[in-house]
Order: sequence, then structure tokens, then C-alpha cells
Amino acid sequence: MTDRKHELAGNLAKVEERIAAACAAAGRARDEVTLIVVTKTYPADDVRILSELGVRHVAENRDQDAAPKAAACSDLPLLWHFVGQLQTNKVRSVVGYAHVVQSVDRPKLVTALSKEAVRAGREVGCLLQVALDAGESGRGERGGVAPAGIEELADLVAGSPGLRLDGLMTVAPLTGEYAGRQQAAFERLMDLSTDLRRAHPAANMVSAGMSADLEQAVAAGATHVRVGTAVLGVRPRLG
Repeated sequence: MTDRKHELAGNLAKVEERIAAACAAAGRARDEVTLIVVTKTYPADDVRILSELGVRHVAENRDQDAAPKAAACSDLPLLWHFVGQLQTNKVRSVVGYAHVVQSVDRPKLVTALSKEAVRAGREVGCLLQVALDAGESGRGERGGVAPAGIEELADLVAGSPGLRLDGLMTVAPLTGEYAGRQQAAFERLMDLSTDLRRAHPAANMVSAGMSADLEQAVAAGATHVRVGTAVLGVRPRLG
């Protein structure tokens, strides 16, 4: 086993222990929570090692990094998640490899995703990114739709060819009433998920929690956690 594979295996084991412990504390079965490893800024070689170690879900947030990496790893049994703010001029590329786009937050993006999914003959899963710090503009600092806008956007995704409404995603906000209150933020997301599932029962995916707060996300009921640093290490500076 190479040094890097040994390092990643050890880190994965520690994260697995954390998820298992959080599930036990919350009275949940371990298989209720899916680990998504965020591989941004790390090379395709690391993605290949992670696949050898049993990882099946990986995430990227920049198309210019993700597209070549996904192409280099196209022989692997991976599900690719796009988690960054997505500009419409990148949609055609992203639809080429992403199984799920977790950052759907505006009608214009839904329209573009639908057009390209149909063109590519693919079905793309969509999570609505919820901005719990949304101000009067209706959008959060890191993108996302305000809670009041979820119903309309969800209906648009559900009615768009080539798209599948999978659920909700959030990033713990740095400002507003939920700043520093990750557990409360994730519990609010779960309440919004319950509301969403009344109209769209299959949209039961809830993506929340990262390296620092995955326990709070699991306690709140998240179905997917997005972990980067705890698995891959402190990110190197690019450039």
C-alpha cells in the first residue's frame, strides 16, 4: 500500500467512526447516511485511490477542475456530485459527468440544466440549495434560494424534462440567525424537507454537514454528508 493510500485509508476509517458514532447517538442506522467525499483541488490519482477504498460518491465545485478529473476517472464506479455555485455557461459541461447537481437555486439554472440534460440524453438529479441566511435579496452569501422560494423552484424542477428532484442541500451559514448554530440550521433544513416531501414524496435526500459539523447534520437527520478535509487533508493552495 502506498503512503498516500495508507493515509487516505486511515482518514476514511476515522470519518467512518465519526459517522457511525453520530448515527448511534441519534438512534439511526449507519446505512441511512451516505458519505460524499469532496475531492476539489485534489488530483485524479486521489479519486482513484478513494474508489479502491470503497468510496462511491465524490463531489467537485469547479467545472474546470471537475471535467478533466471525471474524464480521467470515467472507468470507475463513481457517482459525481456538483456542489459549487453553477453558472449557466458551464451547464453543458457539468451535465456531461454530474449525476447530481446540489446547487440548484434559480429558475434560469433549471431551464439550462433541463435543456442540456435532454440534449445529452441524461437524467440529472437536482438538490435545491437552501440559503438559511437569505436576506431581502432572496439569496444567501454562498448562493441558494430562500426558504420561501423552495416550493416554486421545486415544482419547476419536477416539471422539467431530463431533471429529477432529489431533495435539499444547505451549507451552515456564517451570518444571520443560524450563524454558529449548525444543529439548528440543519434541523431547519429537515423541517423544510418535510414540507417539500408532502408535494414531492421522492425528494427525500438531505445533504448537509461537512468535516467540522457532520455530527450535527447526522443528529438532525441528514441523509448525505459532504466531507473533504477530514478525508483528504488540508487543501493545498492552487497556483
